[in-house]
Amino acid sequence: MRMLYQMETNADDPEGALERYCTTFPHHKDVIEYSKSLLSGISRGKERIDRYIASASEHWKISRITYIDKNILRIGVYEMLFAPDIPLKVAIDEAIELSKKYGGAGSREFINGVLDRIAQDHYKKENPKKP
Repeated sequence: MRMLYQMETNADDPEGALERYCTTFPHHKDVIEYSKSLLSGISRGKERIDRYIASASEHWKISRITYIDKNILRIGVYEMLFAPDIPLKVAIDEAIELSKKYGGAGSREFINGVLDRIAQDHYKKENPKKP
């Protein structure tokens, strides 16, 4: 989440954001590898992911969604639709937990609503074999 925020606010690339973060906050190799995969996947699919978010965010332009909420949504959408090893419920639950920790008032409800709508509208189309 922090690395995506850094990429958004500083126009940083995934590798640079990950390197700077890991220098400051060392992590286990598995966490670094997953973070690298997540960052590069979100970066590559950002326009498509943002279209899903925009279509599910009634009465909200994506440019008006806070950086934090937008990046939590990006993580959730990426994990729901493009990470085959992550179950739908886990992706949504993790995003909600991030919103409780980092989001503002109303973030949890907003993120839950947007991800639920995306799950209903796109999940089975994108992942016909995913549980």
